[in-house]
Amino acid sequence: MTQERNLLPGTSQELIHEFLDTKADFYNRPSFIERDPISIPHRFSQKQDIEIMGFWSAVLAWGQRPVILRKAAELIEHMDGAPYDFVRNHQESDLKRFLAFKHRTFNTTDALYFLHFFRQYYQTNDSLEDAFLVSPDSGFAETGSDRPETVESALVVFHDRFCCDPFFPSRTRKHIATPARNSSCKRLLMFLRWMVRQDDRGVDFGVWTRLHPSQLVIPIDVHVNRVARLLGLLTRQQTDWKAAMELTETLRQFDPADPVRYDFALFGLGVEGEL
Repeated sequence: MTQERNLLPGTSQELIHEFLDTKADFYNRPSFIERDPISIPHRFSQKQDIEIMGFWSAVLAWGQRPVILRKAAELIEHMDGAPYDFVRNHQESDLKRFLAFKHRTFNTTDALYFLHFFRQYYQTNDSLEDAFLVSPDSGFAETGSDRPETVESALVVFHDRFCCDPFFPSRTRKHIATPARNSSCKRLLMFLRWMVRQDDRGVDFGVWTRLHPSQLVIPIDVHVNRVARLLGLLTRQQTDWKAAMELTETLRQFDPADPVRYDFALFGLGVEGEL
């Protein structure tokens, strides 16, 4: 059992818990995500379209949000508005439209490999969830002592599968983080939250069932790190995997079944500048 930590001096853990519950409830609503990358996969209803654009939008979620949304929309346009159909059925000539695509350090080489990976993957798999499972037959969401406590191994497995293709360009590795390098894996953890968390608020999709919300790890960036330390939830100053795990363990004290729902509170407080 995780030892209870002392939070803000003079502030009880119960008050911090109540405060985070209130803020998570406030920010976990569709009106708050209109300018967020998760709004991109919300344009679709088919699971595979949601997976493809959710994954791609999360990977591109770096920099100013209006630019991220514009570049993700550009990808949708290049794929004729139907990502799943495009990645399975495109012709070689269709790839020319991606030759000018660029977002920060993500360039044409990366985009073409993503399309190659999606095409190869969906020829034999129905859902991208399988790529994150150590054992697709059983998954991670089964009950019992053999279930991993977090998605750490899922991220390592996905990284290794994504990067093992003979056509994998080494430069693309920087876009697919792994805990094995002590990366915070913020963008992939955000994607997993979108796919795995199930609630009735109309924000996260919950289309995956073999990974479990209790296994999710908080997506941490410099803003979440700052807010968490201000609230006394985190001691580590570096924004890395160890910080993500420390913060997640603290949040499990408040909600063991769904600790990452507090991502709404911490990220929202950081973006809105309330603290």
